[in-house]
Amino acid sequence: MKFKADEIASVIRKEIEDFSGAVETAEVGRVLEVGDGIARCHGLSGAMAGEMVEFASGVTGLVFNLEEHSVGIIILGDYLSVEEGETVKTTGELLSVPVGEALLGRVVDPLGNPLDGAGPIVTGERRPLETAAPGVVDRQPVTEPMETGIKAVDAMVPIGRGQRELIIGDRKTGKSAIALDTIINQKGKGVKCVYVACGQRDSAVAGIVETLRLNGALDYTTVVVAGASNPAPLQYIAPYAGAAMCEYFMYKGEATLVVYDDLSKQAQAYRQLSLLMRRPPGREAYPGDVFFAHSRLLERAAKLSDERGGGSMTALPIIETLEGEVSAYIPTNVISITDGQIYLEPDLFYAFVRPAINVGISVSRVGGNAQTKAMKKVSGGLKLDLANFRALEAFAQIGTDLDKETQKQLDRGARMVELLKQKQYQPYPVEDQVISIYAGTKGYFDSVPTSEVTAVEGELLQFMKDEKSEVYASLEGGSKWGDDIVNSLEAALKEFFDRDRMNREKTAAGATSGASAAAAPAPATAA
Repeated sequence: MKFKADEIASVIRKEIEDFSGAVETAEVGRVLEVGDGIARCHGLSGAMAGEMVEFASGVTGLVFNLEEHSVGIIILGDYLSVEEGETVKTTGELLSVPVGEALLGRVVDPLGNPLDGAGPIVTGERRPLETAAPGVVDRQPVTEPMETGIKAVDAMVPIGRGQRELIIGDRKTGKSAIALDTIINQKGKGVKCVYVACGQRDSAVAGIVETLRLNGALDYTTVVVAGASNPAPLQYIAPYAGAAMCEYFMYKGEATLVVYDDLSKQAQAYRQLSLLMRRPPGREAYPGDVFFAHSRLLERAAKLSDERGGGSMTALPIIETLEGEVSAYIPTNVISITDGQIYLEPDLFYAFVRPAINVGISVSRVGGNAQTKAMKKVSGGLKLDLANFRALEAFAQIGTDLDKETQKQLDRGARMVELLKQKQYQPYPVEDQVISIYAGTKGYFDSVPTSEVTAVEGELLQFMKDEKSEVYASLEGGSKWGDDIVNSLEAALKEFFDRDRMNREKTAAGATSGASAAAAPAPATAA
């Protein structure tokens, strides 16, 4: 066998060119004890807090506790495969997740591994889970609306791009529904969405993914899942992973929306890990830094300055209360961090007022700054009127005689409540909301029976689109409002409600004559 000298020379030359003199070092330690999703390891004296480590079994871990003679590590994955005595090595890197366009339309775990069976996620971009929030200088005021498509929210507790608006309420009061409606309403608006499901049942998450798919919202949404069956470490890091995925688009100058559903479960997972790590418990057994866990997450939501690209991340954290107890530890913490809250009341929900928003407690600290010009004009006194209606309604239940003006206020309030009811997954365009709320507040629905308000509203909006398309088009997404628009809208509303009243009178007259004919005695017949 002959050797070809030129081939051997080329191989040697290539090896010399690719040779790197750098020495790769990794600190290696051993697992002292393992269980319940955590491991205590010896020999990693140089490990850093938040550093990613690798176990010999291939499982990833995160350095959580730095102690004098050992390191506490939370295991991100199957902790049953990690055994005592096993080796563990440092990586010198912070925990990071894959980010980018490739994740849109996918269902992933908090480490970015696909869960939807649609193949691997191919992206060269990664971002660390934990990054510093933008500073004061890097932000600008929230002025651009993040429309939810829900009349009650957009009119009374408006949300702006870059805001953090808490959705709070008891179990099964429609918290997730508001967040999903908001995601669905971003269709065609260029907003990238991330939905973080933390501690939920897998069947519920499957239903949410299917809802997003049926409404065409999954194309611009990433779903991060750390279900109730997942270990506590994954539930703890899930919201941070969602924030990192949003930040990629935010720093590129794009608008993003992230939903944390819900942070109560994440706080419970963090409490579990902290107690297992023997950290001293505080109020309600939560660790002392649970406030910091939520504040460093929610502060990452911002509207960046134009110098930083002008991107935004809007956060909708969800908190579940027990028996309406908003003064509990975690609810009060998150209320103090966010820019307002939407409080959902069980009594309203069971009375079929949905969305069940309590206008007395709900507030947006951005307010009218995050509304379009038209919406700001038509909804100005709506919140106060509804709050007054609730107080009058409670007073009227005593059974006292009411004067004419009070009765009129009660009747109009009842119709406004009907008008603000909305079916799930059916967001309203801004133009529809402006027309409906303007007609309601100006008393056009006063002649309509309360039970027929929803049906008449649908007919009104169809009438505006079909027969008054020039008036409908003049609203231009609510950005314009002036005397000419008001006059043309008033004329269109008067025409529609005059026609509706005439049809109603004709129907009533027909019903009366039919009843009279039925009540008249039959003519006598010849024997």
